[in-house]
Order: sequence, then C-alpha cells, then structure tokens
Amino acid sequence: MAHPSVTVTVRSFAKINLGLCIGAAREDGFHELLTVYQTIGLHDVIRVSVGRGTGRGTQIEIRCADPRVPRDESNTCFRIVEKAMRMLRAKGRVVVEIEKRLPVQGGLGGASTNAVATLLGLERALRKALPASERVRIAAEVGSDLPLFLVGGTVLGGGGGQQVYPLADLPAIACVVVTPNVGVSTPKAFAAWDQRVRGLKPSSSAEPDAALKRRSSTNSLTSAGAPEKLTASVASDRMSELGREVSAWLSEPYSSAPSDFLTRGGRAENPLLWLVRAGIENDFERVVFPEYPELRDGKRALLSAGAKYASLSGSGSTLYGLFASRAAAVGAAARLRKQGWTAQATVTLPRRAYWKRIFDC
Repeated sequence: MAHPSVTVTVRSFAKINLGLCIGAAREDGFHELLTVYQTIGLHDVIRVSVGRGTGRGTQIEIRCADPRVPRDESNTCFRIVEKAMRMLRAKGRVVVEIEKRLPVQGGLGGASTNAVATLLGLERALRKALPASERVRIAAEVGSDLPLFLVGGTVLGGGGGQQVYPLADLPAIACVVVTPNVGVSTPKAFAAWDQRVRGLKPSSSAEPDAALKRRSSTNSLTSAGAPEKLTASVASDRMSELGREVSAWLSEPYSSAPSDFLTRGGRAENPLLWLVRAGIENDFERVVFPEYPELRDGKRALLSAGAKYASLSGSGSTLYGLFASRAAAVGAAARLRKQGWTAQATVTLPRRAYWKRIFDC
C-alpha cells in the first residue's frame, strides 16, 4: 500500500476526431461509429493518492474546483477506481484531484481521458499493474471513448467508438482549438441525429444525406498499422462512405500519388492535411450547427484564419483547425482571440510523444 503522502501526477491529454460517421442505432441503444481519433497537447492534470482507509473496502474521494464536474459515482474517475481496485485486490482510501483545463462537454474527451489518467496514476501509486487486456476491458465498460487513451497517437475507432486500432503514427502538426461558450450534450446530439434520419424519405437514399440503413457490411482499411478489415454488425451507407474516404487518406503515403499531393513549396506536406482532399467530415455538424449557429461561425472563423482543415470535435462544442506551421497556428489563435473567440494553439501528439509526456509532470 502506498504511503498517504505519495501522490502520482498524470497529464490527461485531449483528443480530436478526424472525421466521424454515425451509423444505425443498435439494440443496446448505442450507435455504430467510425472515426479517427488523434491525441493533442492540451490536457488536464490528474493527481492520485492512495492511503489507509477508515474501514473495509475502498473509499473514493473526487476533488475538483469546477462545479460542473461530478464528485460521486457518476464520475468516470470514480467508476474506474472502483473497478481497478477490485481487479487489483487492493483496499484503502483513494483521492483523485482533477485540475480542469479542458472544457466540460467540449468534445475533447475530457471525462474519458481523466479516467484513463486516473487508472495509470492509481497503478503507479499502488505499484501494481493490470494486464493490458484488463485495462482495455474495464476502460470500455466505463465509457466508449476511454480505450483510445490507452493507445494514443492516431487511432481508428469502430463499433461504438470503444473498438480501437492503432494506425501508423503521423508527424505532429500545429492546430488551433476554439471553445465557444456553449455545452453540447452528446445524448441530445445523438437524439437529434436519429430524428433527422427518421425525417429523411427512403427515396433520397442515393443522395449524400441518405437515411441510414440497418445492414451488415465490412469496411476494408488498408495501411501500415491499420487492420485490413473492420467488420460491424450494424453499419450504414454513410459509414461505408467514410470508410472509403479514410482508406484513401491512409493509403496516400504508400501510393504513387502525384507529386503535388506530397509536396508544397518543395517541402513534404504533413499527411494530416490530406484530410482536405479526402473530404472527411463529422456527421454531428449536420445536427449541431443548426442548433448552435455560433459553432458554424467558429468553423468559418478558423478557415478564415488560415486553417487548412477545420471541424467540430466529437459532438462539440470544441472546434479545431489544422495549420501548415506552428507560427501560422499561433498567429491565427491571436487573431481569433481578438475577434472574441477562446482559442489556443497546440499540436497533435504522436503516440511516442503521448506516452513520453503523460508522467513528465
């Protein structure tokens, strides 16, 4: 058992979604999803300590100065500590302090990354480690976004988002994150999507905004580090479409693409910028932007500031833009702040950098 004074500090990095396609609702109420996750440099800070308890079993205390963060068993950190302590056969009093720097309900995976950081910190504090398979299992039980943070870097997400596959690591690229002063509820966003789908006529199935079809399909994604097949029990035409777009994007570095795809001004271009050419989009924009016009305005502002690609992250409300250089991102963030936006310049985190910096606090 760790001494009560020993505290493990962990960086809790955010993610963005490089495209997100919503499939049909499953029998369990969740939706099939296909997305590419990318970890970025913005983060919360998690501090975990384990000491002697006052009774039998485990006592868990969540501390956070942000009143929007729950401190009971509804908190993802609370739930993952419960599961991990049971699996590790450990007892005691666990205190988890969450220093929030990421927006709440922002689409950056804040609650999910907090839980994974808590799990990693707990293992260090206890000097015990779960098998990798058990980590992934309990992470997926707590929330669909959690497993991606056990991989880091560029990650393909399928199923409900909890099926993760590490993709070939891509170089870091500068980005700007804009956080409008609104909170988007993910369950409400899914409900709005379902309502939108039900309102589409079957005859429009050939159009880009086609109604989703409940059918089985296989999406073949071929690239270094990516699985050859992602088989979903329930999929959609839109998911197959995104699968083709992601496949085209991932295959570019290994193809005989024209030189103007590979270079600009004599310098190699970051593969993430090929998202522009692949046409990858986030389905949530179709239902979130009409409800929150300021989010559409934020995307336009990022593009006007020079972003090569801009998108909503997850269900929002955070938006991000990818930039050709760090200087361009810093300058764009400054201009956006002058316009009244809350904007931060950061970089994407490849897998190696992600794991190197997690405990480097």
